[in-house]
Amino acid sequence: MQFDPNHLSALATILRLGSFEAAAAELSVTSSAISQRIKALEDRVGTALIHRGPPCTGTPAGLRIAKHAEDVGLLEAQLSRELALDRGTEQVHLRIAVNADSLATWFIAALAQVEGILFDLVVDDQDHSAEWLQRGEVSAAICVSGKPVTGCDSMPLGTLRYIATASPGFMQRRFPDGITPQAAAQAPCLTFNTKDELQKAWLAANVAPRVAPPSHFLPSTQAFVDAARSGLGWGMNPEALVRRPIRRGHLQPLIPDTPLDVPLTWQVSRIMAPALAPLTRAVKEAAAKGLIPG
Repeated sequence: MQFDPNHLSALATILRLGSFEAAAAELSVTSSAISQRIKALEDRVGTALIHRGPPCTGTPAGLRIAKHAEDVGLLEAQLSRELALDRGTEQVHLRIAVNADSLATWFIAALAQVEGILFDLVVDDQDHSAEWLQRGEVSAAICVSGKPVTGCDSMPLGTLRYIATASPGFMQRRFPDGITPQAAAQAPCLTFNTKDELQKAWLAANVAPRVAPPSHFLPSTQAFVDAARSGLGWGMNPEALVRRPIRRGHLQPLIPDTPLDVPLTWQVSRIMAPALAPLTRAVKEAAAKGLIPG
């Protein structure tokens, strides 16, 4: 099935910006023209593509077609580079799934090395980012090591190390006799979201299985560090972010020399891999500097 490029552009822009009006402004057309393009595209595929917001969001079919539009842009950009064609100042969009801790520590350095791409980052737990690839909603993802997603190339990047940390005051109040199972079951921990299993995994490996402490939910990597320093709770923090607070005495490991290492991979759609080769190189270089070799 052939799609009109203007229709694809309208769909992708609406879903990226969240409204017909914003899409019309970016594409320099009227809102009526945008509506007509979406109606024509929906008539062609025979199903709704957009949940009319605010904000506007995509149906499963709409998200898949919007990603196809972005993939076409990336492939055309690759062809233009190979043929030394002048594309002017046109930039393409790329959607990637990445975990918040990689984003806060090493991943930005990779994005900064790549010209001509506007990044649309989906932040999700590294254990679940592969699901975005499976649904065809992103072209690449940072995932935990494991079985590659069907149709994707998988490259090991290294290990993201976490340290269970808390403030000295929290340790004195909550663990006066050490990290016992009884104390761990009562001391509040910090949890990123309902998908975050790092705290439970560390407890199972170093304290006792099936310990279920009360939890604060804080969906922010930096808030984890700040909350631990303030004595709100203990949490698994990336070593790169707590190295200095530990050295200065603001934080301390719950149990010395008990890191939790999470191996990461870069998975990229095999069809898009040639077009994304510059990004893949940048990701591997940034990972080599920011992760523990694995």
